[in-house]
Amino acid sequence: MSDPIEEAALSGGTAAEIALSVEGAISAGRLAAGARLPTVRELAARLAVSPATVNAAYRTLRNRGLVAAAGRAGTRVLERTAPTNRALGAPVGPGVRDLADGNPDPALLPQLRPALAKLSGRQWLYGESGALPALLDWFRVDFGRDGLAAEHLAVAGGAMDAIERVLQAHLWPGDAVIVEDPAFGGVLDLVSALGLRPIAVPVDDDGLRADLLRRALEQRPAACVLTPRAQNPTGAALSPQRAAELRKAFQHRENVLLIEDDHAAAVAGTEPETVGGKGEFRHWAVIRSVTKYLGPDLRLSVVSGDQLTVDRVLRRQQVGAGWASRLLQELAVTLLLDPATPKLLATARETYRERRRVLADALGRRGIALSGRSGFNGWIPTPAEGAVAQALLARGWAVRTGEAFRTNVPPGLRVTFANLSPAEAEDFAATLHSILQGDGRGYPA
Repeated sequence: MSDPIEEAALSGGTAAEIALSVEGAISAGRLAAGARLPTVRELAARLAVSPATVNAAYRTLRNRGLVAAAGRAGTRVLERTAPTNRALGAPVGPGVRDLADGNPDPALLPQLRPALAKLSGRQWLYGESGALPALLDWFRVDFGRDGLAAEHLAVAGGAMDAIERVLQAHLWPGDAVIVEDPAFGGVLDLVSALGLRPIAVPVDDDGLRADLLRRALEQRPAACVLTPRAQNPTGAALSPQRAAELRKAFQHRENVLLIEDDHAAAVAGTEPETVGGKGEFRHWAVIRSVTKYLGPDLRLSVVSGDQLTVDRVLRRQQVGAGWASRLLQELAVTLLLDPATPKLLATARETYRERRRVLADALGRRGIALSGRSGFNGWIPTPAEGAVAQALLARGWAVRTGEAFRTNVPPGLRVTFANLSPAEAEDFAATLHSILQGDGRGYPA
């Protein structure tokens, strides 16, 4: 009979050495995902160490997201998918129209040079760090205008930085997290990198499906990350009815951390809806970023949440990055308070809404569906997504395949139409229709 300890080449005399040995066996493939580790007493006896030493080693491995205790089934190796940087697509070559990059229209972003000229030029020193009061004041009004609680705030980098900080404030590796399906690839990569276990719940045009969320909650997740509007990649937005259904589903799940990534709030183009942003739940956070309407390189977001969550985010930030750049905060405040900004944001909202309508109409006349009603991304259900994307690329159109976003839902394409003209929308729709019908150029219908 084979000896699993010998086959895995486990060794060590201290907890750190044993943990390193197990991690090495996982990396080398000697311990596959789902493999059961030796019992604490079994490994302790073989290595001539105390059970407490092996217990400490296994605890270290759990904290690193490598293994999880499974009750009577013992301790098993977790599935560890390496981060794929799904949030970023491949570079697009010359002559190709890029509908894959996920960027806002640069023409609808504010000009930076005038704002930079208004900055104080002050050198911020140690001890003067932290959140800029004017930025917090602007967001308190912003949250409050939409009926959201804003008593406790923290400034972070972009929305993904904020999501990571909030997750780490409450969760441990091995914990389960409800994610959308399809979901933003960066969220899926982040969950994997933190050693968390995703539970994928499908979305429709009104957001997370409440019936399937209730089933997912039976798996006792520690957190849920959802997008209330401008969902990436689908463009979904919570309806009032769906928000109420989700709120009801979470009512008796007080240990679930609820995170709402309202990343495109100012330009989403739909009315704000929230599940937990009014402060009704024990642990919650609503995140709003400025990157979609001030510029992707302004890596700033503001977190509103319950006091414990925000306090933990701030304490962890203080011993890590320290603070979000005061220079960036000052620039963001200068842009937000510029008298021209409200009109620019209104123009962006209306423009993105109209471009969605034009593209949806062009596709719809050809029997092709475009999902969503907010933001500047949409999802097109498409069989053989890889082949269709390659066929589009050959004809001068770059899109993102659904594999970067989906877990269990059927194939599709994500299309970013932020700066797509009406004529281009017609051209793209006609090209995609030709491919899906089988146009005799080697791509099946």
